[in-house]
Amino acid sequence: MSLPALSDEAAPRSGAPAQIVPLPRPPAVRRRAAAVARAAAAHVLPPLLTLAAVLLVWQVVTSQNPAGLPSPTAIWRDSRELILDPFFDRGGVDKGLFWHALTSLRRVAVGFSLAAVVGVALGVLVGSSKMAHRGLDPIFQVLRTVPPLAWLPISLAALHEAQPSALFVIFITAIWPIVINTAVGVRNIPQDYVNVGRVLRLSPLEYFVTILLPAATPYIFTGLRIGVGMSWLAIVASEMLLGGVGVGFFIWDQYNASRISDIVVALVWVGLVGFALDRLVALLGRIVSRGAAAS
Repeated sequence: MSLPALSDEAAPRSGAPAQIVPLPRPPAVRRRAAAVARAAAAHVLPPLLTLAAVLLVWQVVTSQNPAGLPSPTAIWRDSRELILDPFFDRGGVDKGLFWHALTSLRRVAVGFSLAAVVGVALGVLVGSSKMAHRGLDPIFQVLRTVPPLAWLPISLAALHEAQPSALFVIFITAIWPIVINTAVGVRNIPQDYVNVGRVLRLSPLEYFVTILLPAATPYIFTGLRIGVGMSWLAIVASEMLLGGVGVGFFIWDQYNASRISDIVVALVWVGLVGFALDRLVALLGRIVSRGAAAS
């Protein structure tokens, strides 16, 4: 069957210029993925390169003195099982670092939560009342300089048990930066905001939710970030003396067994968990700040 002939209108003209078809642009998803990859590389590569340089220097320095601090290769050789399997549980205190860290985190969660509630309440009181500020702020400034472990004998004498004593040490260590930063945030609320609350005749609860909390949230979460870091430091130090399961106890137990490689691995865990806690509180602060600003 023969094909129908093209009409004069449909046939291409010999003198007409050829149309240039533009090349398709890369899709938006690909561009966003490339931007995310570049941003991730900009944040991840510098720490990785720094870590590699530190490990290289560490390896070179410690290889000259094998009797001192173990080298990274020696740590890998001696503590490979502890690094690769942090979830083992053979009963008693013979557990992987995950379980020790989880026990410490549970203690920190209880003690820090109590410190956050009481600290924010005291900070609001001190920041909003001149009389409370004059009476309590000097006492807080003195107590916050007491080292965490100095509270441990007093808590043991008063509570007679290791678990409540550890929680008290966390509480008394974390509360001071929360109180002080909250009080600073309350005192820095613009006077115009306070006047608006008076004009609208807001109740104390309404004033707290609609004016005080949004204005003081950055200060509150600054105190919470400092407090959670100090809580983690306090529990690790306390567990070295209290015993039982926990990261601090694990470090002290390995020191008594002269397993320095395991101690280094545990210190890495301590640093990573502390960093994760700080990032978690910072993320929560950003979420609360956006919600307060939206309201």
